[in-house]
Amino acid sequence: MNSPLSRDSEQTLTEQLVQRFAERIEQHLLPPGSRLPSVRECAKNHQVSPYTVVAAYDQLQARGLVEARSQRGYFVRMRDLRPPARSQGSAASPDAPVLPIDATTLIRGMFHEPGKRAMPALGTLPPAWLDAPMLGAALRRVTQGEGLAALSLHYGHPMGDQRLRQALSRKLDEFGIKAESSQIITTVGAANALDIVSRTLVQAGDAVLVDEPGWAAEFSRLQLMGARILPVPRGPDGPDLQVLAQLAQAHRPKLYVTVSVLHNPTSVMLSPGHAHQVLRLAEQHDFHILEDDIYAFLAPAHATRLSVLDDLRRTISIGSFSKVLTPGWRVGYIAAPTHLVDRLVNTKLLTTLTTPPVLEQALAHCMEQGQLRRHCERVIGQLDVARARCQTLARQAGCQFVTPPQGLFGWIDVGVDTERLTHPMLDAGWLIAPGALFHAQRKPTTLMRINMATSQDAAFWKALQAARKNLVSGSA
Repeated sequence: MNSPLSRDSEQTLTEQLVQRFAERIEQHLLPPGSRLPSVRECAKNHQVSPYTVVAAYDQLQARGLVEARSQRGYFVRMRDLRPPARSQGSAASPDAPVLPIDATTLIRGMFHEPGKRAMPALGTLPPAWLDAPMLGAALRRVTQGEGLAALSLHYGHPMGDQRLRQALSRKLDEFGIKAESSQIITTVGAANALDIVSRTLVQAGDAVLVDEPGWAAEFSRLQLMGARILPVPRGPDGPDLQVLAQLAQAHRPKLYVTVSVLHNPTSVMLSPGHAHQVLRLAEQHDFHILEDDIYAFLAPAHATRLSVLDDLRRTISIGSFSKVLTPGWRVGYIAAPTHLVDRLVNTKLLTTLTTPPVLEQALAHCMEQGQLRRHCERVIGQLDVARARCQTLARQAGCQFVTPPQGLFGWIDVGVDTERLTHPMLDAGWLIAPGALFHAQRKPTTLMRINMATSQDAAFWKALQAARKNLVSGSA
């Protein structure tokens, strides 16, 4: 938790305030484009005079960290996220959104813990929920005797370890996805899987459909490749079909990146009716669907998946073990149509060469022995308890869930602009994920994402309630 500004310090109050904001900006806790508190609001929060705040903001502006916008206030300076130059024939629509969110800011911020407390903004399970001894035993098993040398002294197979791909084929079959091991490619986590598929199917200037709200790091990564991002509003049953059809008709997209199961950040599930309509539109307008199934191990086995209904014809399914088993090992996978496999492997070779067979065989061992299944069952049970507690705490704090609480994340309405809550919550020692981070274009929203597993501390909800009350009273 940040200590109050000190009047006994050798630094002036202005210097202390400048240092506090500068550290947050440099540590990527405040993303480019985010608005600093108003002068009156900041003065109230830090118990200083408005003159002190104005002087601090002027110094931050002089250092190039913030910029003043007429009649709007002070904002963290933007970074240049312009995509590579396009040819004249592939110019983007003037209505295409400009993405203000720095993907690295989101990633760094979401995984940066100020202090040792679990943070509601994080995207992973608490370390205490994971099973390090199981992973250690699996590593020892596959590296005993001559195993370490056999797996370490040469490059792995370009498609990934055969043992893991066979285990994945059996696991995907439990979800209803019929993928032979020859259709599965291992990757360095789900982010690498997304990158491989996108690089294979999308060129600069191509249109790509994405869910909104959605994973903003994916928005920014696609834009850096030169893609034109076309956000599709996401509802409780899936994408807005009318908007999807209109965008597909007008822009002829190459790809639709979506999450069918436990959507991030809303945790909603795709309905069968919407799934059939999405596949019909993909066939009609000739685009592929990249189905991000990263939360597969936390979801009901037979949840509706596009890749099941489509039988991996136009769909590509990706996933990883990061969310449920081991974030640090970075092992993911792609299950693809047969006709795309060689192209995807070529992209993998050019970007990551191969993936580590030692870790892949250790994970295969966990799957073969049923250890992964038992571990997931334990985690799902813990999440059930955590969700019940979070719902009680949220209700007591005057917040409400706007989508059915399920899976790892909760999408809640706190009643005030959540981006404005970022500063007082950081002052209280809490990192939050405001809803603006999940939109292609930053806009004020009262929504925010919480991690059910890391939002069970009553002190967080009390701090949130106090910060919200101060914002409401300050604007009254």
